[in-house]
Amino acid sequence: MGVSLMEQRRSLTGAAVRESAVVAAICLLMIVVLPLVLSEFRLALLAKFLTFAIVALAIDLAWGYTGMLSLGHGVFFGLGAYALAMHMKLEAAKDGLPDFMGWSGLRELPGFWAPFDNGLFALAMVVVLPALLAAGLGILIFRGRVQGVYFSIITQALALIATLVFVGQQPYTGGTNGMTNFSTLFGLPLIETSTQIGLYAVTVIVLGLTYLALRFLTGSRAGAILVAIRDSESRLRFFGYDPALVKVAVFTLSAAIAGIAGALFVPQVGIITPANMGIVPSIEMVIWVAVGGRGTLYGPILGAIVVNGAKSGLSESFPDFWQYFLGAMFVGSVVLFPDGIVGAVARGVKKLKGARSASLTAGATAHDLPSAGRPLEAKS
Repeated sequence: MGVSLMEQRRSLTGAAVRESAVVAAICLLMIVVLPLVLSEFRLALLAKFLTFAIVALAIDLAWGYTGMLSLGHGVFFGLGAYALAMHMKLEAAKDGLPDFMGWSGLRELPGFWAPFDNGLFALAMVVVLPALLAAGLGILIFRGRVQGVYFSIITQALALIATLVFVGQQPYTGGTNGMTNFSTLFGLPLIETSTQIGLYAVTVIVLGLTYLALRFLTGSRAGAILVAIRDSESRLRFFGYDPALVKVAVFTLSAAIAGIAGALFVPQVGIITPANMGIVPSIEMVIWVAVGGRGTLYGPILGAIVVNGAKSGLSESFPDFWQYFLGAMFVGSVVLFPDGIVGAVARGVKKLKGARSASLTAGATAHDLPSAGRPLEAKS
């Protein structure tokens, strides 16, 4: 038994190494080849889709593996984006006030803005702010054993509250218009093509590392606990585990990943507004995971790219009624492919293998039977 267990561990380690090598090769090809093939506009569009893919991974960890359907991840995405945007606005102001503060009548920089002049502090807040909010909310929710649809409603309410707060605090957040007119990021001019390609490369690397980290997590014993919480939380509690603690940790990690995605989004797109952290974007993020296939990690990446690519392409080709096509795609994916694109492909491959196996078995059986009209040979 010890030998077989050791061999199993070696097999899992070898599979992890092979998958890491494949992911690294794909990332390298994306960084080296695609900037030579795609135009600046298409490359920037792909970079935006990849930031969405990082958010999709975060939601898949919470929903696909742990069973927590969050309808408020746009808030965590927005907090990460605003944290970096504050630093970029201070860079653009050059020791003065950001433009929207002057328009709102402020005469001096608010105290909580001052630390964001430090780039390292801003980068830390990209992770810390979403994580703290998720941890605080998670402790209140999961300690009270709130789950299922009630958890989803609370996170959706969080998105609504956050939007109202950021819109209402216009002198400090830019209000409905949000923050824009960025010029540099850590001293690098955003208008330069090299800076945008560098941001694209960083996004690809972060996406690859996030995927591998979550693959390691979900493939470990901790991943089995997450699936157990999703499938039967009460049974896991019976075995002596504390599901509330695990769910708080997962929700916090998921929020931190979404914050990183937001920070990568804002310098490439050039704007962040409360509309990016509201109810509609949060639901769209869940749709990406559902279309791709939850509980698979690579499915949500595919879903984020496919849905947003279709959204962009349809809006270009059919500017008057592209929303109908997109809505039909969402409904079709739920009705026809409840397991998402990845699940549909897996079922198709399984059916093909089953049909091929049945055909080979039937052929072998027919070969063993005597030919029609031919008598059996007598046995001696």
